[in-house]
Amino acid sequence: MKKQPINSQLFQKILVFVKAQASAFIGGITDYCVMILFTELFHIHYTISIIIGGVVGAVINFKLNKHWTFFSEVDSYSQSARAQFMKFVMVLVNSILLKSYGTYLITTYMFNSYKINRIVVDLFVSLGCNYPLQKYWVFKKELSRDLI
Repeated sequence: MKKQPINSQLFQKILVFVKAQASAFIGGITDYCVMILFTELFHIHYTISIIIGGVVGAVINFKLNKHWTFFSEVDSYSQSARAQFMKFVMVLVNSILLKSYGTYLITTYMFNSYKINRIVVDLFVSLGCNYPLQKYWVFKKELSRDLI
């Protein structure tokens, strides 16, 4: 495998990051809308609605990440789709707990709207936990034989 120029490597890293944020945005919008729907229409407590929305959004996010964001025709994944999904579920559970508990704490102690607080908490959880765990753990690539 031929080594890419630094500019090309940097561009690829930025492109993956942008794709990951787009995937997270699509999954997040779905998640957020489901949360609002269940809380406002069905009168389910927002912490439970966050869990429901999180699961729906996560399924969309997993599919996008596997087949678009982190997919490469050159480098293959180091694990099976089943192993990736199991790891993704662990990241998802962690993410949902952080989002739900974080939103609850901020809403309870700052007396703001859960809708706004949820967006703030989502940003921190997405960039600080979800992206690095998905890129380097869930959708980890095999090491190229040329680099060994």
